[in-house]
Amino acid sequence: MDGTTLHKTAADCAEGLPGTRLEHPFGDDWEVFKVRGKVFMLMTEVPGRPVVILKADPGEARALREQYSHITPGYHMNKKHWITLEGGEGVDRELVDELVTDSYRLVVAHLPKAERPVDPDTYGGGTRAAR
Repeated sequence: MDGTTLHKTAADCAEGLPGTRLEHPFGDDWEVFKVRGKVFMLMTEVPGRPVVILKADPGEARALREQYSHITPGYHMNKKHWITLEGGEGVDRELVDELVTDSYRLVVAHLPKAERPVDPDTYGGGTRAAR
């Protein structure tokens, strides 16, 4: 998957998640997706390369970085809790959808129960690293 398709795929997935909102707090070059005011995905270009920055469980993030050369520590984010995804070989729609949904679920899980648009324990699917 190339970078342009990566951005479109990630945005399409994020926009389909309940309670999601797109904002541009850092200018037009950054697309920031939030759920109930909390960031779960950022999209931008770092030196001309489209990237998607997502929240990830620290153990899963480590496993993903070992498994995929196109997944690195979170750009301008906490390197333990965030990952950066670039387009490339092995990056497909299933992986992108899974990573975006997992990021969303992690953020929703930390919201007060009354503010959660979904139950993070039952919404979406399992993780690739756990399979």
